[in-house]
Amino acid sequence: MSTIETKPWTSETVVADLERAIHEHRLPPGTKLGEDELGDAYGISRTIVRAALLALSHRHLVELKRNRGAFVAQPSVREAREVFEARALLEPRTAHSAALRMTDKDLALLQANIRDEHAALDAGESGRALFLSGQFHVEIARIADQSTIETFISELISRSSLIIALYWRRRAALCETQAHHALLDAFARKDAAAAEELMKSHLLDLVASLDLHNVSQPPTSLREALQR
Repeated sequence: MSTIETKPWTSETVVADLERAIHEHRLPPGTKLGEDELGDAYGISRTIVRAALLALSHRHLVELKRNRGAFVAQPSVREAREVFEARALLEPRTAHSAALRMTDKDLALLQANIRDEHAALDAGESGRALFLSGQFHVEIARIADQSTIETFISELISRSSLIIALYWRRRAALCETQAHHALLDAFARKDAAAAEELMKSHLLDLVASLDLHNVSQPPTSLREALQR
């Protein structure tokens, strides 16, 4: 197998690339991540592969199974509920803080994110749209200037992507586009109370779009999943 790109890969860049592939649903839950196959794909040693897989396991994106290898994590229904309960606790207050700190530059960045998300949807790139939707939420945490909470939210967003891959039942699971526009309007007005309430209802709608019984099947080819 040829390498994905002709550039030097480190464990950190492999982690970032695999995380994005997971987030974009190119590597669905349950996909086996073979060390040899990953090493061949990236042109790296098994040592680097193992370091990357271990880092992803610490972020709850990969499961390391004794004598079986590494797999993209498959969150249980209980885990799915816990992740969204945690988001419901953190993100509304973060939206409140972000509204108070919002600058014109921050607004422009969020607007560009929404435009890119729409373009991905129009192009039929639902995985990329999902990634951008998650980034919208991560950027709100960054703007709120709460670095510790931003780290938590970033991990929860990544785990949410796995949950959506397993349990979504309608396109709205990508994030209702109207919800992001409404949040943007509240941010532009610096209306912290409205931003907090909009985030609460947005997360409730997102949970309502999931069917916590369905389980999708992993792809048959790791090589194809990693190719751009």
